[in-house]
Amino acid sequence: QVQVVESGGGLVQAGGSLRVSCAASGIIFRINTMRWFRQAPGKQREWVADITSGGRLNYADSVKGRFTIFRNNAKDAVYLQMNSLKPEDTGVYYCNFFFGGVNYWGQGTQVTVSS
Repeated sequence: QVQVVESGGGLVQAGGSLRVSCAASGIIFRINTMRWFRQAPGKQREWVADITSGGRLNYADSVKGRFTIFRNNAKDAVYLQMNSLKPEDTGVYYCNFFFGGVNYWGQGTQVTVSS
């Protein structure tokens, strides 16, 4: 059974930092590209970053230079380190991956950046 659990969200002031985590189980974690998405209130869910099984990193322009995605295959976990946070980074952050023909999402973790 595949499970995806995000954690680490919270409330932070603009300019601050947060790290969100995603733990996945029931998959061959190391072969998957892992993605982070976010959804702000009243807006569509948007892609934020991803990391391939080979460690290639990709970022949305809006977070490039401020966010870092990394993974720990030994722990079946992927992380998103968010620095220099802005109010527009507020939203629910979701972990995502595609495995066995199914697109999996976690329940999300709320990140709120106050101005």
